[in-house]
Amino acid sequence: MLITLWIAIGAGVIALLVAAIKKKDAQHCSGVNITIEGVDNNYFVDKKDILNAITFTIGGNPVGNIVSAFDLRKLETELQKNIWVKKAQLFFDNNNRLMVDVLEREPVARVFTTGGTTFYIDSSLAMLPLSDKFSARLPVFTSFPSDKIVLSPLDSLLLKGILIVSTAIQKDSFSMAIIDQVDITSQRNFEMIPKIGNNIIVFGDATDVEEKLNKLQLFYKKVMVKAGWNNYSVINVQYKGQVVAKRKGAEDKLADSLRTLQLMQAIVENAERQTNDSLHMIAVDNDNNSTNVDIVQQSIQRDDEHEPTASEKPQSTTISVTVPPVVVKKTTVTVPKTTVVKKPATVKPVNTNMPVANPVKQATKTTTKPATNNTTQPKAVMPRPTTKEDIKKAGNEY
Repeated sequence: MLITLWIAIGAGVIALLVAAIKKKDAQHCSGVNITIEGVDNNYFVDKKDILNAITFTIGGNPVGNIVSAFDLRKLETELQKNIWVKKAQLFFDNNNRLMVDVLEREPVARVFTTGGTTFYIDSSLAMLPLSDKFSARLPVFTSFPSDKIVLSPLDSLLLKGILIVSTAIQKDSFSMAIIDQVDITSQRNFEMIPKIGNNIIVFGDATDVEEKLNKLQLFYKKVMVKAGWNNYSVINVQYKGQVVAKRKGAEDKLADSLRTLQLMQAIVENAERQTNDSLHMIAVDNDNNSTNVDIVQQSIQRDDEHEPTASEKPQSTTISVTVPPVVVKKTTVTVPKTTVVKKPATVKPVNTNMPVANPVKQATKTTTKPATNNTTQPKAVMPRPTTKEDIKKAGNEY
């Protein structure tokens, strides 16, 4: 009878449990509660992303669906496909609310490769892409030698060193404030660039990181504040128990001076090249126009054929023509004497656009209106140039 009693009690409990489970499965989801755990509440994935993933997986709004229709394991797997989701747990509470707990990945460093790509790494050395939601304030490492997703053993070891150095820098507020970026050398060591001063901090490999940062902080507090931020070119903390600093010497100043001289020389050469190009264009223009004997002869013929009327005779006028300075060869030409019938001087309009064969810096002509005479004056006869030298001379006098 005792055994029968215990069997009856056990069967009753099982029946009650089965009935309770069936009753709960027949109920509907009353809501969704999403919790995301991140670093300092800086989330690279938000609640909207999680809810959209759940809605896409079950094919609709989870609220109102039957509880038994939810495949919680499948939902967890789908959520963890997001690169920023490290772990996801889903369950229903006593009020039939779907509880979603998400553990977000924690980026610890930002890495720039030699190929120009960039990514984050987390504490598990997973490569994380950039996010358009948030940009983390992390130590920056440059010149990482590989862009591949699957790294070689040496690159994996270097990535682990980046994790160690970055974690130590973030733990020290002074290091976070003073270090701007960390460069990776060809020997796979680290060189730090400070935010203040023009120097390099030789850090070495990822061993004894805390000790090296403590030595660096002590050197800044005891030496740099007295000597000045730009008094040292190299600060080496990779040796155990000491800091080796190199003062800026004559070679450093000479390198800066040589760089400045190179820049100035490049500017001067560029200016000289532009000046030579301008002078060459002026010389070509003079060769093509100023010494063209046909233009000079045609101008002389026009002067002989046309005599200005009284209305065309100008009053006292001063004409200034400015010509670009061009070096020309001086020549002496002997012109034969010619008998010319004198007449009052007249002035014709001068074409200032006409090129001048023998340019000078400034040529000035002053003419005065002649006295009015109603009598007909004899016309001046100008000898016709015959040779090239005469034509050139005539052009110069014009």
